Order: sequence, then structure tokens, then C-alpha cells
Amino acid sequence: MSASTSGEDAREFYGRWARLYDLIARRTPGVPALRRRAAAACRLEPGDTVVEMGCGTGANLPYLRERVGPEGTVIGIDFTGPVLERARELTAEYDNVRVVRGDATRPPVRGDVDAVLATFVVGMLEDPAGAVDDWCDLVGPDGHVVLANAARSDAWYAPPVNAVFRAIVVLSTPPTTKLRYDDDPHLRLDAKIDAAHARLRERSRAVADETHIFGVVRLTGGRVGDGGYSSH
Repeated sequence: MSASTSGEDAREFYGRWARLYDLIARRTPGVPALRRRAAAACRLEPGDTVVEMGCGTGANLPYLRERVGPEGTVIGIDFTGPVLERARELTAEYDNVRVVRGDATRPPVRGDVDAVLATFVVGMLEDPAGAVDDWCDLVGPDGHVVLANAARSDAWYAPPVNAVFRAIVVLSTPPTTKLRYDDDPHLRLDAKIDAAHARLRERSRAVADETHIFGVVRLTGGRVGDGGYSSH
């Protein structure tokens, strides 16, 4: 991933909390099912190549590997060293899963890529819509791009859910010692997620939209079309 806070603050933050983050990423009720659904939305077939942008500790990688089989290729990209070490540990049994240190906005990947997955990533990017453009260009026509992100819920039970969500966003925004922000982090996050998902819809000729986990998580999968909008 590439954090909008950038620099050592973000790297130190995610590196310090790698193991706790991994526990939350794998054990939170509803999240494993979401990860399986996100992998399915990539519409992968045996032998395909899939890239996960901002793979974190690798919680999605086994689900992607299930989809492409032993003859396919799974590549995870993240910018934080300790997080990637955890991902390597947890995927060491797979010889077709590679974990690479890099920036999701300038992924060190070329060649045939069938799908890109990014979960809980675009809210940390300076230009999330631009990143989605790049990912759509990477997979090309008929490839798939899937985004899953947490944002405020619009459901009738939203107020208490959104209060918890806002607290989580504030606590998970590096640096953690900062108690006041010039604007609300959860509103910035919402705006970035809206921009990214809207751009994916613009670039796709077939789109599936879903909500999960009390309406807080939005999942959008798109089959990229020929041409389409691009800011580049």
C-alpha cells in the first residue's frame, strides 16, 4: 500500500502493529467470509495471475491461491517490511505465492495480470481514483478489479455502527499520538473510497456492488471494458 501519511510514520505504525493487525484481519467475525467473497469476485480461473495491492499480512493470499490453483500465480504487494515478513511466513507453504515490497500506486508488476484485488487500501492513497485507473490499465480489457473498503453505513441501525467505525478510523490513522485533526479522518476516508469505487464503475462494463458487515464494508467488482475513462 502507499499511505497518504507516507514516510516513516506510516511504515513504523503498520510495522509495529503487524501481528495484532494480522490477528484482527483473520479473526474478526465476518471478515474471513468477506475475504472469500472478495476472492470470488475476482472471477479467477485455474492458471490465472492475480495481484493484491496492499496485501498487508497476507490474509487474502490463501483465498486467491485457492482460486488460481497450483498452476496460477498470486502476487502480494505492500510497502511495510515487518508486515511483509508476516505475509511471507503465512504463505511459505505455497510455491506460487510471491510477496513483494513496493508501492500500490507504482506496482512492480508487468505482463499478463488477470485480476487486481485491493482491500482496505484506497483510503490510504493520495489519489485513489488515479490508482484505480492504473490497476484497470494493468489488467486490461476483460480483466477484473475488485475493491473492498470500510466506510460509514447508511443502514437504519447506522448511528452506533458509525460511531464505532469513526473511533476505529481515528485510532488506526498514524500517528496514533495525534488527538486532533484538521478534519475528521473518517470523512476523508469516505471521500476517497467514494472516488475509488466511482472510478471503477466508470472503467468497467460489468459491475457488482455489495455491502457486508452491518453495511460498513463496500465491495465493488468490475470487469474492465475497452477504452473508458482514464485520467492519464
